[in-house]
Amino acid sequence: MGDPSRDGGRTTIMDLPDDCLCFIFQWLDCSSDRDSFGLTCHRWLTIQNLSRRSLQFECSLTQLSRSSLSQTSLNVTSFHVHRLLTRYQHLQQLSLSGCTELPDSGLNPLQSYGSKMQSLYLDCCFGITDSGLSLIGTGCPSVTSISLYRCTITDVGLKYLANACSTLMRVNLSYCSHISDHGLEALSQKCSQLKGVTVSYCRGVTGIGFRGCSSTLAYIDAESCKLEPEGVMGVVSGGGLEFLNVSGVTWYYGGGLAAIGTGFATRLKILNLRMCRNVGDQSIIAIAKGCPLLQEWNLALCHQVKISGWESIGVNCNSLQKLHVNRCRNLCDRGLQALRDGCKRLLVLYMNQNIRISCIAMELFKLYRGGVEIKEEEIMCIGPNWIT
Repeated sequence: MGDPSRDGGRTTIMDLPDDCLCFIFQWLDCSSDRDSFGLTCHRWLTIQNLSRRSLQFECSLTQLSRSSLSQTSLNVTSFHVHRLLTRYQHLQQLSLSGCTELPDSGLNPLQSYGSKMQSLYLDCCFGITDSGLSLIGTGCPSVTSISLYRCTITDVGLKYLANACSTLMRVNLSYCSHISDHGLEALSQKCSQLKGVTVSYCRGVTGIGFRGCSSTLAYIDAESCKLEPEGVMGVVSGGGLEFLNVSGVTWYYGGGLAAIGTGFATRLKILNLRMCRNVGDQSIIAIAKGCPLLQEWNLALCHQVKISGWESIGVNCNSLQKLHVNRCRNLCDRGLQALRDGCKRLLVLYMNQNIRISCIAMELFKLYRGGVEIKEEEIMCIGPNWIT
């Protein structure tokens, strides 16, 4: 054997090729170790930079913490974005959420370094307009998830994004007040892999833009949108919907939401109708019969649901596990009895301030359905997050 003390026989970690160092870096579990890796030398710093896959600014709203909230907000400019994207050239996820003064030009570096980008968060980036979406479309053709909460965009930018990024799966457009069904139509038709769309508080959306959407579309959050009966048909037209939030729709009378139960939403598992104060028994009966897989249903503050509606839920909702009936003015003892005698898989009943329910009816429910947990809390949001 040779003498290991001789220089010619000595091998150190510095002799490892870059791909081995990249592999070692990827296996570092501790964040402090990963952060310290680049302090060793310039070569290791380069390895660290090239191995980074996600980046989030301190001012980002994507993940809030006490430390981030206590720090002075950084005014992120185009200069900052350019420097960081030049340094981290293989990012797959970037969050600029909360960079309220970032202009469209701040996204220019994506033209050179965005080819591998998969997730982009621009929540509350008030300076981002349709021009910024065109830069994203050109520089990030492989993006699958984008959040544009409160961005100043229109249908023009959304159409460009849909044409350039056909791989989009999840899109958050909540509070984008200039978006209408025209932009959603482009998104629905061009992005055949679309899985989730959030358009809550987009007052220009009636739902028609979803007409003919892909069967992959399983998640739609349309809270407080001005949905029309034809628009509801468009929302469920893909046939693959599993989650639907249309809470806060107050301009329906009677059977306006009955389209949900016409046979296109047979896969629906979670339905939020909270504060749909005018939804009536016609819609409730249609949904109860037409959505056999429904597992959670929020009917809090649905004041027009009466005896026939509650009876239909009891008879037809055999998969229902969670039911929200908080402050439903027309839930009476007979309605509660219908729920008690039906809904055989019910596990949790959320109810409070149901003024027409007697103490005797409540005690009988508890006696016969001891396995059902009754909770007095009122849940505002149900179901998964749009990004999951």
